Amino acid sequence: MPAPELPDILVDAAWLARHLDNEALVVFDASWHMPQTGRDALQEWREERIPGALFFDFDGAISDPYSDLPHMLPNEEIFTRELQALGVRQDSVVVIYDMMGMFSSPRAWWMLRSMGFANCALLDGGLPAWEEADFPVESDPPRGTPEPGDFVARLDPAAVADAAAVLAALGDDSACVIDARPQPRFSGEAEEPRPGLRRGHMPGALNLPFPDLFHHGRLRSKAELRSLIGPLVEGKERAICSCGSGVTACIVGFAAEYAGFDRCAIYDASWCEWGLPGELPVETG
Repeated sequence: MPAPELPDILVDAAWLARHLDNEALVVFDASWHMPQTGRDALQEWREERIPGALFFDFDGAISDPYSDLPHMLPNEEIFTRELQALGVRQDSVVVIYDMMGMFSSPRAWWMLRSMGFANCALLDGGLPAWEEADFPVESDPPRGTPEPGDFVARLDPAAVADAAAVLAALGDDSACVIDARPQPRFSGEAEEPRPGLRRGHMPGALNLPFPDLFHHGRLRSKAELRSLIGPLVEGKERAICSCGSGVTACIVGFAAEYAGFDRCAIYDASWCEWGLPGELPVETG
């Protein structure tokens, strides 16, 4: 059976259902919840998932164990080891979803793309859309370990930004920094969910709250996304997306690419680093 061909970087539930039995297809549940919710995404995956879906643990095994910051992108060696253990081959086709619709799955998509795996897409609407379409779910104990894959990670440095790159972009008219946090957090009206972080935003950053990219739980049309993202990135040579901890920034990065704009870099540490007490500039309002 030939491998399925992805129609775009976003696929619907019907497309996934048609190809679910294809041996080249790997399906990942990349669910993650904010710590204060008290929810356990791994346990929820064990209890309910798209048939055959494997858990993509970017908050644990597939993260940088040497960083004090949450779920930072690991090095090539760790990423290679973990993705091979999940059965990913160089010729695999990967579809990623999450339990919220589209919240944390873009993070896994960005990680794969950043590490040189391009043949991947997101499931529009995630698990809720799958269930709404009345497709089956698994609740039995997860299947055994997949046959090891042969994927080898190769990091694209242009996909990842650090604090120095963000600071330089803030002072460069040819670049822009887009903050995906909700407006009250961006303006400093609301406390950050993680204790010890300053309120506010980077001077010169632009705010595009990630919920604005959705309509009734689904990603907006390409035309609508272009109208939202275009005024921020058009005429710029590069764009960097930021958020609270590098998760929802990937929603903006994904939406920008889906809408036809050049690829955005992600500030991996995001406000978890920038908002710490220190020298990095912060403003409110």
